[in-house]
Amino acid sequence: MLIGVPPILSPELLKVLAEMGHSDRIIIGDGNFPGETMGKNAKVIRCDGMDVPALLDAILTVIPLDTYVEHPVLQMALVPDDVGKIETPIWDEYIKIISKHDKRGAKTIKHIERFDFYEEAKKCYAVVTTSERAVYANIILQKGVVEL
Repeated sequence: MLIGVPPILSPELLKVLAEMGHSDRIIIGDGNFPGETMGKNAKVIRCDGMDVPALLDAILTVIPLDTYVEHPVLQMALVPDDVGKIETPIWDEYIKIISKHDKRGAKTIKHIERFDFYEEAKKCYAVVTTSERAVYANIILQKGVVEL
């Protein structure tokens, strides 16, 4: 046990977060995200039974978002056929969580086309797979400089 570290963060995930340097990226994938496929060149961490919002909040407790880029958070935009058909209330949760940890709030987030998102995911240092059931719940975070 550690003081001040959210218990949802496993030793394996804490190690990866500590290994990450400035501008490295980590993706937290929902239950449908092809983590093993996208993470062929990354460290893949399974967080079965976990949801993305809880992990997002815990991760942002121990790492800052990059302040040297306009959008250190990437999300997959709705596929055109899903616009108006699928709702994404989890995105509102993400804004609340991010705003709690970064004063820029929603301005940190950029939505990108599905296949562009997959290409960015392949470049991530680490992939965290979850059991999140919400659709369009995948999120990429770019780590900033840790200032003490």
